Amino acid sequence: QLQLVESGGGLVQPGGSLRLSCAASGFSLDYYPIGWFRQAPGKEREGVSCISGSDGSTYYADSVRGRFTISRDNAKNTVYLQMNILKPEDTAVYYCAAGKCGWKPLEYDYWGQGTQVTVSS
Repeated sequence: QLQLVESGGGLVQPGGSLRLSCAASGFSLDYYPIGWFRQAPGKEREGVSCISGSDGSTYYADSVRGRFTISRDNAKNTVYLQMNILKPEDTAVYYCAAGKCGWKPLEYDYWGQGTQVTVSS
């Protein structure tokens, strides 16, 4: 059974950091592009970052570039999203997804259940 499980969310103060993990089971992430999306209440799901499966190229939304870093550990079959200098507007449920590196949810085949990130003082 193909499954993605996110973890690492929580409550953090503005300016703080969190590292999200996306662990895969049932398939190898080695050559699979993985994206991170987020969805805030009342808003559409938006792409945050993606890492390609072939050469490890990374892509970021303008809103997070320079603050977030995506990486993968193939030995652990896990993709990470390091989030620094967090802002209240980063508050959302964060999802990882496997498919292709694109900014639209429909471009992805498999999704995790999401992890809540709340940035608040």
